[in-house]
Amino acid sequence: MLGSPTKSGRQQMKAIEVTGRIDSQGNLVLDEPIQGTTYPHQVRVIVLVPEQAEAEEVDPDDTPVEEIKASLRRALQQAKAGQRLPLSEMWEGIDAE
Repeated sequence: MLGSPTKSGRQQMKAIEVTGRIDSQGNLVLDEPIQGTTYPHQVRVIVLVPEQAEAEEVDPDDTPVEEIKASLRRALQQAKAGQRLPLSEMWEGIDAE
């Protein structure tokens, strides 16, 4: 339990996993408050950050691979069934920026 001394005199600790960010001033900002825990004393914090390759932001315009595969399967089935669009109609309704 948190705060209970062991035989060596050290306090046992409880881990609470939360997510957050480190702001431009170096402050840890949690995504959500820690619920059900009040501990007015100093606590120890271990911050885990992803390796550089993992930290790169994902482009929100990137379509997930599984969605692309499903779309290609549907298109292949439609082509085999003879369901084709004339080239002149293919871009209708697509917002190409």
